[in-house]
Amino acid sequence: MIEVRSLGKRFDVSAPWLERVVERRPRQWLHAVDDVSFTISRGETLGLVGESGCGKSTVARLLVGLYTPSAGEVRFDDKPLVQAMAGDGRRRVQMIFQDPYASLNPRWQVGDIVGEPLREAGASLSRAALAQEVGRLLGLVGLSAADASRYPHQFSGGQRQRISIARALASTPEFLVCDEPTSALDVSVQAQVLNLMRELQQARRLTYLFISHNLAVVHHVSDRVGVMYLGRLVELGPKRQIFGAPRHPYTRMLLDAIPDLAQVGRQRTPVAGEVPNPLAPPGGCAFHPRCPQAMPRCTRERPGLAVHDAGDEHVVACHAVEEGRLPAWQPLTHRRTLP
Repeated sequence: MIEVRSLGKRFDVSAPWLERVVERRPRQWLHAVDDVSFTISRGETLGLVGESGCGKSTVARLLVGLYTPSAGEVRFDDKPLVQAMAGDGRRRVQMIFQDPYASLNPRWQVGDIVGEPLREAGASLSRAALAQEVGRLLGLVGLSAADASRYPHQFSGGQRQRISIARALASTPEFLVCDEPTSALDVSVQAQVLNLMRELQQARRLTYLFISHNLAVVHHVSDRVGVMYLGRLVELGPKRQIFGAPRHPYTRMLLDAIPDLAQVGRQRTPVAGEVPNPLAPPGGCAFHPRCPQAMPRCTRERPGLAVHDAGDEHVVACHAVEEGRLPAWQPLTHRRTLP
């Protein structure tokens, strides 16, 4: 359904023109997404993980047309995204935003919030029919039709996110981009929202791009997982392989950072170094300043995503994997406790 080809997005973060002229400073560009490629099949969930600032949310906004790519393209059903979303096609792609407190208009009643996509789509519904449809959508996400007359501030965080899901479902989409939809919620509420999303996916055969920094959540909802670092995709493969046999050193560091009560007193290896300045990323492999397997080649050559085992769907961008010098993966006990 979704094909992303060499996608890139850069932002102009230069100082004001006069300041640059006086101080003779060049323009500055932030490469938020740099040469990212992947596909998502119909009915599949692709999880995208990585540290804050690695470009996950920018990818999300590119996939729904909120940003225009600086390079590459996004194709939907083998058509350019702009062409596929023209006219009535806009309804086929929707997004669930991260913050349920900021993504809902506080001055609107819930009925107006959920009904807006129907009105924008030109649905010729009477006022009674619109209210009935809004009540049906609220019922789908575990709320009642009576909630349509209330305001967002009268709901809890989990209920607000359910309202966001109902609004996204109003136009009967086929592809949903979920930008950390549970990060602002309590753990128990997270489970309710995630289970609801899985039920809706099975009932409507929805396709998801699920973005999160919570590895346990991604393990729970995803079929395949992509790992991003500094705007680049460094590993992509089936969930079972990413969590059971990760290959990229960065993915291994992320998994080693998961707390484990069974390992109390064990000397842990912290994630080394700091994320480089995205305005001046390192040459070669972007991860080499923090990588325990870095060699001189890593500072010069940028690795590309490649399959290193014939017939495998697991791709990784790493010279150490290509050269066969990556040590065997030693999983900790907490790996077995992921849901």
